[in-house]
Amino acid sequence: MSFHILVNSTLPGTITAMFDPAWKIHPWSKLQAEDSILQEIEGMLIYGHPTINASLMDQTPRLKVISNFGVGVDHIHLSDAKERGISVGYTPNLLDGATADHTFALLMAIARNIVIGHRYACGPDFTAHDPSILLGSEVHSSTLGIVGLGNIGKQVARRASGFDMRVLYHNRKPDPNAEAALGATYTPLPKLLTESDFVTINVPLTNETRSLIGSKEFAQMKSTAYLINVARGGVVDHNALLYALQNGQIAGAALDVTEPEPLPRDHPLLQQENLILSPHLGSATIQTRQAMARRFIDNLKAGLEGTPLPTQAT
Repeated sequence: MSFHILVNSTLPGTITAMFDPAWKIHPWSKLQAEDSILQEIEGMLIYGHPTINASLMDQTPRLKVISNFGVGVDHIHLSDAKERGISVGYTPNLLDGATADHTFALLMAIARNIVIGHRYACGPDFTAHDPSILLGSEVHSSTLGIVGLGNIGKQVARRASGFDMRVLYHNRKPDPNAEAALGATYTPLPKLLTESDFVTINVPLTNETRSLIGSKEFAQMKSTAYLINVARGGVVDHNALLYALQNGQIAGAALDVTEPEPLPRDHPLLQQENLILSPHLGSATIQTRQAMARRFIDNLKAGLEGTPLPTQAT
């Protein structure tokens, strides 16, 4: 059956190869607000983080389903979709392991000066081994504080056990089953920040979590501690982070996400030697992205056909 599909971005060939040949694909960039084709759109494929709100939904009155590539749906106004009977699909549970791996990769890299060390080792000044330089922090037997013990946070805790780390976590409420399975201890956020050597951010971006980590929270952290954020950039107040890095409130930070994304090229955070930044690579493995692509298309197909979505946000 033929359906009109709105696509907001150029998609990889691995995804377009999964398209039904009967679908009529319309690139977002080629449509105008008054374009009559908007009246025919029945499905949307959202790749990235454009804002999808009531205004756009009202321009597409036949819209049945929005399929999002990723777990975070903070850019899609779910209440607007629900009011209009539009299903929203997303890709949870497929990227937990890959994102936890990346969390630990950043944690290890910032703790052991991997990026700075690489630059030094490849540069002209490395002419002899000097055992007194670039001393990092030990990861094993340290304390890890996980802010958000959801699916990804639990995977981070499992990896921490291999490093004999003491694991603290903070959620809206305790999770006794996770505590028993993972050996993690529920801790109020201020106490977690005070006691942790590494703090990982693993919460979704909501009204409650926006700027969850700000000036007050950085002041509560150890001066030897590190912050790792592989969630959403808006969970961390960037101005407060910059102050913390510049004034020794914390030892360093490693970010996979920022707000905005990417940061302006002249943003002062980009000049901080005690910061590592990766370009939103949390789920960027071949295996995980293939699984996400399949779910991305399966959610769209189900919504178009009026059947339950494999994974539905609303």
